[in-house]
Amino acid sequence: MYHERGIRQPQIATQLGLSQPRVSRLLRQATALGIVRTVVSMPPGVYSDVEERLQSQYNLREAIVVDTVGSNGDVLPGLAAATAHYLDTTLTSKHRVGISSWSESLLRAVEVLPRKQTQAVDEVVQILGGVGDPEVQIQATRLTTRLADLTGATPIFLPAPGFVGTPAARRTLINDASVQAAAKRWPNLTDALLGIGSLEPSPLLRRSGNALAETEQDELRRHGAVGDVCFRFFDEDGVLVSSKLDQRIIGISPTELLAVPRRVGVAGGERKFSAIRAALRGGWVNVIITDLNMGRRLVGDP
Repeated sequence: MYHERGIRQPQIATQLGLSQPRVSRLLRQATALGIVRTVVSMPPGVYSDVEERLQSQYNLREAIVVDTVGSNGDVLPGLAAATAHYLDTTLTSKHRVGISSWSESLLRAVEVLPRKQTQAVDEVVQILGGVGDPEVQIQATRLTTRLADLTGATPIFLPAPGFVGTPAARRTLINDASVQAAAKRWPNLTDALLGIGSLEPSPLLRRSGNALAETEQDELRRHGAVGDVCFRFFDEDGVLVSSKLDQRIIGISPTELLAVPRRVGVAGGERKFSAIRAALRGGWVNVIITDLNMGRRLVGDP
């Protein structure tokens, strides 16, 4: 009567001449004896088993795995849609969001993010310099501006290159008032939205004028680097790799980044496996949004 016909417990008690507590006890007993069983049928496109294994294996707050098979194996549209949905759901109020300036996944996600009807974020803060080729710099500015506009936030820009030619140039720029306006907010961020880079620069980064030179890539390889988050390079275990490049980066420090409570990494595609695994091992991100093939590889599935 209760499970198959949808009759409420008070009505069952009246029809059968039982007390309502007695009806409740009989229903619990039916479950305990296996007369009634609960079966959850997951809808297509939901991979909670892989997500739960990722969370457990890498000690993550959350994992979102999506089937991103598109034309020519392009995972970006699926990752972008999943990221936009995640941000729309989880950005509620009083967030202070840091965002990396170089990530095609994040650019795509913000393009499809729906506008919030009420203010969900106080500030969107750029956490890595973005000045390079003027034609590409507009992407970094657009990323910060659009996310702020869609969430009702104030945009805080970092008007400087991601890295500069010399440590002396970095010291000069980092003390500039406009750079300090962003830097002083980094310790108070509640969230960070991050791309995960492989050692080989992405096409977007290469076009930006902020890509590493071959000699710099070679130095990082000699130190065992496999990937980066905000130009902070790490080895296959996620351990920070020190190099001369560190003194030329204008962006959030490793200590400040790792102190952000929620660090959302958005990345996928076969060429980034080593970088994503290392970022998870090192705790550089504690939320991962990735494609199904990558998720399965990360938990050791064939």
